[in-house]
Amino acid sequence: MTMTFEQIFLLALLVCVFALLIWGRWRFDLVAFVALVLALIAGVVPANEAFSGFGHPATIIIALVLVVSRALTNSGVIELIGRYLLAASRSLSMHIGLMAGVAAALSAVMNNVAALALLMPVDIEAASKADRSPALTLMPLSFASILGGMITLIGTPPNIVIAEFRNDALGEPFAMFDFAPVGFACAVVGVFFIALVGWRLLPKSTGEATPMNALFDFGEYVAEVRVPEESAVIGQRVRTLDDAAEEAGATVIGLVRRGQRMPGMARLVEIRAGDILVLEAHPDAIDRLVGALQLEYVRPGSDDLPATDQDLSLMEVVVPEGSRIEGRSAFSLRLLGRHDVTLLGVSRQGRRFREQVRKLEIAAGDVLLLLGPTERLPEVTTWLGCFPLAERGLSVIQRQKALSTVAIFAAAVLLASFGIVYLPVALAAAVAVLVATKVVPLRQLYESIEWPVIVLLGSMIPIGVALESSGATALIAASIVELSSGLAPAVILTILMIITMTLSDVMNNVATAVIAAPIALDISVRLGV
Repeated sequence: MTMTFEQIFLLALLVCVFALLIWGRWRFDLVAFVALVLALIAGVVPANEAFSGFGHPATIIIALVLVVSRALTNSGVIELIGRYLLAASRSLSMHIGLMAGVAAALSAVMNNVAALALLMPVDIEAASKADRSPALTLMPLSFASILGGMITLIGTPPNIVIAEFRNDALGEPFAMFDFAPVGFACAVVGVFFIALVGWRLLPKSTGEATPMNALFDFGEYVAEVRVPEESAVIGQRVRTLDDAAEEAGATVIGLVRRGQRMPGMARLVEIRAGDILVLEAHPDAIDRLVGALQLEYVRPGSDDLPATDQDLSLMEVVVPEGSRIEGRSAFSLRLLGRHDVTLLGVSRQGRRFREQVRKLEIAAGDVLLLLGPTERLPEVTTWLGCFPLAERGLSVIQRQKALSTVAIFAAAVLLASFGIVYLPVALAAAVAVLVATKVVPLRQLYESIEWPVIVLLGSMIPIGVALESSGATALIAASIVELSSGLAPAVILTILMIITMTLSDVMNNVATAVIAAPIALDISVRLGV
């Protein structure tokens, strides 16, 4: 069979996309968007359909579900349920079973990452009170949140993608609970396995009791503090501060003068007013040393002004991949000028660095110590795209709106389930009410959406449509059917599932669903099932 240019180009493009996603050097949304642009330039995706994926119902539903997930997070209803259930738990198996059950149920109706973020602090606190290692319970909690996503249509983005592809092919999507017979059974069996057997398979080292604070001990920070004119350390050598630093639990590892790190013999240099001492310590030790030596927190601006605000707080945040500050510095982001917040310290898995903290290029996985006005820190953390450490960051929970939030979401689900209102419309109405009642503040509306996933889906859907319209999907399906000729449909389905599962292990599962869905549909037609 002779292949057309469109088929050759699209299949080659698909191989390149898979390779780049597996490689992981570039972000998946960038890979997908570049692939869309290349397909558009080559003419295999029509110009009038190039951005149709961004208005596709699957894309809209995923965005709306993410906003609803934020509303459930803000209302605090799940946190209250989790704490109530854990009060009754005694044994480790009971603890894991209860938490896994809540995680699975919650993940069925909201984003599993949000569900996990909600339940982690509850789980850690319960483990700490029971004098057991949270390491024994956190991994089972993660598995349960994945299992719960299989129960409903909105439980996980791939379910939504598959449902919409079915709608395009057959004129009828999967309903809200069409996944439940299989998904619920898998989730129940999985939760029981996790609670009774799974946790026993964890490495033995995870069984050692770990204090709750130690779980989030990402090592000491490298931080900077300023020597004001009234400080008692002026005129002393850096090495003479060792005793005071040791008593506070800190280490003085360097000195910055006029913006330059002092090399070599910095420990023999006499300290002057305006110098910056570079410390390695935990946040509480930094604060103790600042008080003991009459130092000041650095507010890095044009004149390195000291921190004089009365209502200042410290917040520790983790830098995830794809955040705004990744690959940039606090100086280049103008963190102080824009938000009046200082990057006080950075913890990088115990590693030291020579750059000034404010000019250090931040990497994914770094833990940042931020100093700023109490009311601004949560907003700045969200703007940076970082996550506050559990139980250590500020959390605004509107518990008085928990029941109304659940009622609004339940009404949307029921209306969509009975076919009274189209699911995207029902969710859009729910989001509008949640924003109007300020369960989700307007500033959080767009922040709630995982835009890389939206860009990935919006870019890959037109490519998936082009694969189908060009006959490339039929070509792949025919090859699979031919290679598996003589095998029962159940065996072919098993092979397709194994291939899809393997791809999902090494690349984004939404991209896998977009590509695998039309192939599976074509194979089913050829097999007559």
